[in-house]
Amino acid sequence: MGDEKLIIKLMKGDSSAFDEVVTTYQSMVINVCYGFSGNREDAEDIAQDVFIKIWEKIHSFKNEASLKTWIYRIAVNASLNFIRKQKFHALLENLDKAFLFVMEGHDPEEETRLKEQKNRVRKAIGLLPKNQRIAITLQHMNDLSYYEIAEIMETSVSSIESLIFRAKKNLRKKLYKYYFSGQ
Repeated sequence: MGDEKLIIKLMKGDSSAFDEVVTTYQSMVINVCYGFSGNREDAEDIAQDVFIKIWEKIHSFKNEASLKTWIYRIAVNASLNFIRKQKFHALLENLDKAFLFVMEGHDPEEETRLKEQKNRVRKAIGLLPKNQRIAITLQHMNDLSYYEIAEIMETSVSSIESLIFRAKKNLRKKLYKYYFSGQ
């Protein structure tokens, strides 16, 4: 079913249309949430909240963007709200669990090295200004184009290019100290 018909059915409270939205967008939403939270269980919890918001807020949907883009925005905002509620040290503890999940199958020394490396990168991303952090996360963890990111963040493609350029520059500065000064 096309987005227009799906949206109309959702607005009428059709639960089968909602089931179709969940089936179609569930993995995308979880991946977006995971990109921000770094923890699979938290990502699934955030995703549940996202779908509840979709059901509750479908009447506020305007055809200014695609349904997919609107859902991305909700997922990004829900993820950012979740992170705001977390203390930074608690987030880092959750990242350790996530990295172990991602790195299954490595030998212990390699696993430790990769875990530390990913922890440094994730920590550096967490220190970026909000819009840079959002743009770089959407690009690298969700493999979105600049155009898609611009739609989600409601800005221009050139602004996204600039945000990602500055994010990479800031990450290089933050990570240079770690890789080349032995800290």
